[in-house]
Amino acid sequence: MNVTRELFDEVMVPNYNPAAMIPVRGLGSRVWDQDNNEYIDFAGGIAVNVLGHCHPNLVAALKEQGDKLWHLSNVFTNEPALRLAKKLVDATFAERVYFANSGGEANEAALKLARRWALEHHGEHKNQIIAFKQGFHGRTFFTVTVGGQPAYSDGFGPKPGAIDHAVYNDLDSLKALISDNTCAVMMEPLQGEGGIISPTADFVKGVRELCDQHNALLIFDEVQSGVGRTGDLYAYMGLGVTPDILSTAKALGGGFPIGAMLTTKDIAASLKVGTHGSTYGGNPLACAVAEAAFDTVNTPEVLGGVSRKEQLFRQGLEAINQKYQVFSEVRGKGLLLGAVLTEKYQGRSRDFLVAATQQKLMCLVAGPNVVRFAPSLVVPDEDIQQGLARFERAVASIVNAE
Repeated sequence: MNVTRELFDEVMVPNYNPAAMIPVRGLGSRVWDQDNNEYIDFAGGIAVNVLGHCHPNLVAALKEQGDKLWHLSNVFTNEPALRLAKKLVDATFAERVYFANSGGEANEAALKLARRWALEHHGEHKNQIIAFKQGFHGRTFFTVTVGGQPAYSDGFGPKPGAIDHAVYNDLDSLKALISDNTCAVMMEPLQGEGGIISPTADFVKGVRELCDQHNALLIFDEVQSGVGRTGDLYAYMGLGVTPDILSTAKALGGGFPIGAMLTTKDIAASLKVGTHGSTYGGNPLACAVAEAAFDTVNTPEVLGGVSRKEQLFRQGLEAINQKYQVFSEVRGKGLLLGAVLTEKYQGRSRDFLVAATQQKLMCLVAGPNVVRFAPSLVVPDEDIQQGLARFERAVASIVNAE
C-alpha cells in the first residue's frame, strides 16, 4: 500500500491536520521521514518521549514482556502493574495508585474520586470543582469542561455543572470562588497548553491553604510536568506543596500509552469496588514499559541533567533573540520551555512551528503566542546545539520574509 499524507484526508476523521511529512523511524532525539530526511525532535510527542525514541531500556522491556503477557482484565492483577505502583508510592507522597490509559482518563478518575470523597464525607452540597483559566486537563467531556479553555468544550451540548474557573497566579480570584461547597481545586503546577506559565511560590502555597481551610482536595495535574520534566521527579516536589491527588501520564510510559492517578489511602477508600474502572488500565505490557521508563528517569544522572540542559536551551534561545528580537521572554522550567512571541509576532506561533519543520526541526506551540519545547530529558548536547541552529534558520526565514 502506498501510504501518503493524502491518504489521511481520505480515511481519517478531520480533527487533526498533520504535517505533510510522515515520520517512519526514530532513534534518540532524531527522526526520519519516508524520504529519509532527518529531523531533530524538540517536541517529544508533546512531552511524552521522555527518553527519546527507541531507548534500549524501553525496547528491552517491551520485547521481554511481549513474550510473557499482554493483557488481562482487572478481574486479575499482574506483576508489572504492582511493581510500578510500588515504585510510584515509594517515590512520592502517594499511598495508592489507579492506572488508566491516558492523562485525560487519569484526570477523569481524579475528579470522580474527589466528588465521591466529598459526597461520602460531607454531603451532596459539596460538589463544586474549581480550576483555572487557560488550564488543560484532557478531552473527555468532564475534563475538557474543567479545563479553562472554552473553545475546547463549547459546541457539544450541556456541560457538566458545578465547575468554576479562577485566574492562575491570582489568589484573590480563587478566594472569591472557593467555599465550603468546594470539593476540589484542580491545577497544573506549571501550565502547559495555556502558555507555559509557572506558578509563584506564594500562589501555590495559598491554594493549598485555601483548600485546607475549606476541606477541599487539591488535585495536581502533572500529566505534562511529571516524570522528570521540570528536573524534579514531579513538579510538586520543587514547590514545597503536596497535593491530595496527582495525575500522571505522557512521559510515564516513555511513549507507550499509560496514565495513573496517585492519592492517599484515606481518600482512595472512596473508590470502592465497582465505582470506577478501565479495560486497559494497568495493562501488563504498558506497565512493564513504564516501569523501565520510570527506573531510567528516576536517577540523579537524568534528573540532575535536566537543569543543565535547560540552561543550554535558554542560552541558545537568548542568542537567537539578540539577533532577531522575536521573543519577549522564555518561560517554564526544566525541559518544558516556552518562547513567548513579541507583540509584532503575536498570533503566529504556528508559523514558527511550520518554518521549523521546514528546517528539519520538530517543535510545538502552546497557544497562538508561544513556541513550546519539550524534548527528551536525555537529548544530547550536540542535538540541542544543532536543533537550535535549525530553529535560528526558521526564525530568520520568518523575519526576513517581512
